[in-house]
Amino acid sequence: MILLVDLCYRPESLSHPEFVSPIRRIVERSGMIVQVVHYLEPDPVPAGISGIILCGTALKDNGYLEHPDRFDWIGEISIPVLGICAGMQALARLLGGEVVEAPEIGMTDVAVTRKDEIIGAERIFSAYELHTFGVTLPPGCRELARSEACIQAFRHREKKWWGVMFHPEVRNDWVVERFVQVIGADR
Repeated sequence: MILLVDLCYRPESLSHPEFVSPIRRIVERSGMIVQVVHYLEPDPVPAGISGIILCGTALKDNGYLEHPDRFDWIGEISIPVLGICAGMQALARLLGGEVVEAPEIGMTDVAVTRKDEIIGAERIFSAYELHTFGVTLPPGCRELARSEACIQAFRHREKKWWGVMFHPEVRNDWVVERFVQVIGADR
């Protein structure tokens, strides 16, 4: 089972169908069961979870940045984690990186700088961006991809934790599908 963490300003907000539901569809299409929780809910990790996806939010929905302690539980787990946009920002902060201004909206060229099982081989691909902030590379992580504006993907050196700044649910389903494959290979 994969846990989707909704980072939108409130549970079941108008942003949920845009940022959480598409990730749910990709994961379910890949053959995994999904459970969704909101980041403000207590004890977000139910038993039987084999992976976690921290979903993105709307452009001006930055409430999750005011509650960094709500992500401390991630530091206590060893299962694979994928942070998408806002989720990448939350994960980067947890790992000691900083959230910095780096706005991008629309289709952007993303250059893969390091081959990885989620991002793939070095190349340039097009991805949809919708963010005001980017991140600095957290200690203990490797940059995997970047755009002209910011880091687009990183991975923790020891744990199977990834962050992507672009929204794979728009045009790059393969990112989420590969994450699901990593989880399947770990079982």
